[in-house]
Amino acid sequence: MRHNKKFNHLGRTAAHRAAMLSNMATSLIMHKRITTTVAKAKALKKYVEPLITKSKQDSTNSRRVVFSYLQDKHAITELFSTISPKVANRPGGYTRIIKTGNRLGDNAPMCFIELVDFDENMMKAVAKKAPRTRRSKKSSAPATAAPTVEEAPKAE
Repeated sequence: MRHNKKFNHLGRTAAHRAAMLSNMATSLIMHKRITTTVAKAKALKKYVEPLITKSKQDSTNSRRVVFSYLQDKHAITELFSTISPKVANRPGGYTRIIKTGNRLGDNAPMCFIELVDFDENMMKAVAKKAPRTRRSKKSSAPATAAPTVEEAPKAE
């Protein structure tokens, strides 16, 4: 019976699954977005989010722990130097899964998984919203009073 064994085995042995998730996590860190099946993306999300959380604290121990999962020096450098400063104030939810339809060959549901803070299209939308500020009534009252200077009528 499969009681309390809930994670997806993805049709692979444990070693193959660990190697595949490690390679996919490295690709996600290096490229910021990858295309895969929905089942693999959900498994990757559970795999990579704790690694990103661990990378927020840049210490020798956290680098060693993350390296034991990824086994790629360049990905570790990218994670600790580029990604962790951008997600430092985010309490979780570093990845986003967007479904793209079904694959032509076998009709598998496909999606792309991306790092949230590195999506250029979303960042442009956020940048447009940023300049909007609220002004208090105290600061707006003198500002509106100054431009309403009336001109004196000219004598003819």
